[in-house]
Amino acid sequence: MPNQKRTAVAVVTIILAGALVAFALRPRLFSPSGPVINVYCAHDAIFADAIFQEFTRQTGIQVDVKYDTEATKSLSLVNQLQQEREHPVCDVFWNNEQVGTMDLARAGVLEAYKGPGYERIPALYKDPEGRWVGFAARMRVWIVNTQKLQPTRDKVEALFKEHPDRVVVANPLYGTTLTQFSILWQLWGPERLKNWWADLRKRGLRQVAGNAPAKDAVGEGVCEIGWTDTDDFFEALDDKKPVAMLPLFVTDPKAENKKYTIIIPNTVGLIRGCQHKAAAQQLVDFLLSEQTELALARSKSRQIPLGPVDTQQIPSEVRELAQSVPRGYDLRTLETARRECIEWLKSESLR
Repeated sequence: MPNQKRTAVAVVTIILAGALVAFALRPRLFSPSGPVINVYCAHDAIFADAIFQEFTRQTGIQVDVKYDTEATKSLSLVNQLQQEREHPVCDVFWNNEQVGTMDLARAGVLEAYKGPGYERIPALYKDPEGRWVGFAARMRVWIVNTQKLQPTRDKVEALFKEHPDRVVVANPLYGTTLTQFSILWQLWGPERLKNWWADLRKRGLRQVAGNAPAKDAVGEGVCEIGWTDTDDFFEALDDKKPVAMLPLFVTDPKAENKKYTIIIPNTVGLIRGCQHKAAAQQLVDFLLSEQTELALARSKSRQIPLGPVDTQQIPSEVRELAQSVPRGYDLRTLETARRECIEWLKSESLR
C-alpha cells in the first residue's frame, strides 16, 4: 500500500476511534440496553434530565423524552396527548402544573395507578382515583424590589391597593396566573373579580406576557412589586437582584375569611393504553419518591416537597415554604370556575 494511502487509513481509524470514545463517554439519558419508555415532560430539561438519568442508572430502563418549548409550556403537550388518545405514543406525562393534567384525566387520557408513590403524597395534591399525583411544587408569591419598598405584607398590600401602576403581573389567561384567577372566580364570584380587575387596569396595573418577565421587571426596578412563582423568584435571587418574597394569599369570604396559599405542584400520570406499562409504573413511583422530591428541592428552582422528606437535606428557604403546603387551596375543585374564567378572559383580550 502506498504511504499516502496508509496515512489516510490511519487518520480515518484514529478519527473513528475518537468518535466512538466520545460517544461512549457523552452525557445521556439512555443506558446501553434495557426497555425504553416514552415520556412527555413540561418541566425544565435542565432539572428533569438529572432525574431521568438517575432513574436509568438505578433501573436500566431507558427514557426517551419529549420536552415542551418555553413558548407553549405544557399546553402543547396536553393538546398532543388529547390528539393521541386513541393511539398513545407516550407512556408517562410529567406536567409542571395541575389543572391541565386534570383536563387529561377527565378526557380519559390517563389511567389510574396507586403505587408506593401515591401513598406518600397528601390527599389535597392527588386524584382520588389515582389518575394523577402531584409532587415537588411551586408557590405563588409577591416579589418585592427591596431597594424600592420594605418587604412587609402591610407595605406590599398598601402599595397594591393605592398604586397599581407600580405593580406588574403576568397575563391571567395563561399559566399559574390563570390558576390564581380561577380561584378568585370561585371564591369571590364573577362580578367582584371582573370589577376588581377592571379597576386595577384602569389605574395603570402593568401586564406582561409571563411570570419570568414579571420577575425581571421587579428585579430591574421597573416595578416595585409583582406576582410570580417561587422558582422565578429564586432565579432572580441567584442573579443577585435586590428582591424578597412573600407568600400570596387568597381569602375565602364565606369561611370566616380563611386564607389559603396557592401551591402549584408538578404532576405525573400514566397514559391509558401505554405500550410499556410495567416500566412506566416504575418511573411514576420514582418521580413520586422522597429521593426525587429531595433532588428537586435542592435544585436551583427549589421545588417544595409535598410528601414527607428528611427536612435536614433541603435548603432552609424550602423548609420555610413547606410549612404552607397544608394551607394550599384545593385546585381539584376548579373545573367549572377555570372554564368560565377562561371564557371571560378571552373576551377581555379581544376588546
